[in-house]
Amino acid sequence: MSEQSPAEDTREGYADALPEYAERVLEVAERIPPGRVMTYGDVAEWLEEGGPRQVGRVMALYGGAVPWWRVVRADGVLLPGHELRALAHYRAEGTPLKEAGRSTEGHLPRLDMRRARWDGGAGAEGHT
Repeated sequence: MSEQSPAEDTREGYADALPEYAERVLEVAERIPPGRVMTYGDVAEWLEEGGPRQVGRVMALYGGAVPWWRVVRADGVLLPGHELRALAHYRAEGTPLKEAGRSTEGHLPRLDMRRARWDGGAGAEGHT
């Protein structure tokens, strides 16, 4: 998510102007259940189109309109520049985290990808 991302309540106002691929990426982000995450690559694989960089670009430009904190890096590192906002969401949703060691810069936890990753399974009907 970038500082240029539109506010969460404005998605409906600009949805018609979104490229089809961007709209599809945002729809996948909205399907991810609270407390779970998908990587940029997972989203691209789910869509059977694009790749992690394309999904990341969509999220950077338009992700503020969806639960952006649920689309993450594969290594579980919190989104640079948005770590504290994302962490607040993860804690509120009960997303599995790995506490940071003392040697970790900033002592920020990482996502526990083994436990938090969602494969689009249960409740993911309507695969696009």
